Amino acid sequence: MIEIVTSHGPARVQLDAAADPVGALVLGHGAAGGVGARDLVAVGQAARDRRFSVALVEQPYRVAGRRAPAPARQLDRAWAEVVAKLWAGELRGLPLVAGGRSSGARVACRTAAETGAVGVLCLAFPVHPPGRPEKSREAELDAVTVPTLVIQGAGDPFGRPAGAPKRTVVVVPGTHSLTSDLDAVAAAAGRWLEALADHDAPGWDSSSARAGRRNVS
Repeated sequence: MIEIVTSHGPARVQLDAAADPVGALVLGHGAAGGVGARDLVAVGQAARDRRFSVALVEQPYRVAGRRAPAPARQLDRAWAEVVAKLWAGELRGLPLVAGGRSSGARVACRTAAETGAVGVLCLAFPVHPPGRPEKSREAELDAVTVPTLVIQGAGDPFGRPAGAPKRTVVVVPGTHSLTSDLDAVAAAAGRWLEALADHDAPGWDSSSARAGRRNVS
């Protein structure tokens, strides 16, 4: 566990570095949960099995002991600063896949261009508040220009996004928690990461990924 100071307080990162990594997966937690969420842990293990270094990021509001999430702009800024510092240090030179569950998935989508992510992995993306389909957040997914995987529970009350040319949507048993079939969640993430890490995949070259990333100060 390492601590990274951000503009909105310290964040904590649970880092598991691969011995000979092909890439890095950085994951954020949901609004009221932490990095111990079972789907995050399962996907992290699937990534490690495929030689990805894995960083699970705990946002500053959680580190401070608050359950209510910070405003989106604070979440995005803290996340971008954490990713920048990881890329300057422990994850230097590795192609970055950003992601998270629920609120963390939204943050990863909104900041994908800024962080230079070559892929985005979303667990239980909250397409809309339960019962409010008119309040769609799918534009956040649509704005992502790199390959994206969304793993969604078949009975998720937060809705289900549509597929798109660069977006794969995998539906697994369960609801928003994605705990009904963790093996299915891990398998879907693992297959997608393997395909993305194929060096013929667009954007996987680490030098081009770094060149496309804005400096976050």
